[in-house]
Amino acid sequence: RGAWCPYCNLEVQLLQQALPDIQALGATLVAISPQTPDNSLSLAEKHGLAFPVLSDAGNAVARRFGLVFTVPEALRAVYDKLGIDIPAHNGDGSFELPVPGTYVVGRDGTIAFAYANVDYTRRVAVGDILAALRTAS
Repeated sequence: RGAWCPYCNLEVQLLQQALPDIQALGATLVAISPQTPDNSLSLAEKHGLAFPVLSDAGNAVARRFGLVFTVPEALRAVYDKLGIDIPAHNGDGSFELPVPGTYVVGRDGTIAFAYANVDYTRRVAVGDILAALRTAS
């Protein structure tokens, strides 16, 4: 999703708070968003993030994980009223967004933990991420 999403903003702030614990477990934290690199940088600067926020141009990575959907017309109207221009934020002219997902990937490239929920207001608890990291390490 992106910097325009209040739930994404809250999540990156919580992840930033947990970053020392994540790093203590030998893990690296990376956030990925379909928004443009400038918007990703703005998000990182706004919250003083000490982990990278990468841009997933055209939702290529999210698409490989099966997370991409097209924003329905009714929801587009709501976003328009709120002044949220998804195509401009993403820089690709589309109304595609990813379902928020969290993955713990082991050193061997195996997915050790996965969480995705079509209800974008529901995010995985940081404690669950830390538990998955402990199990994976």
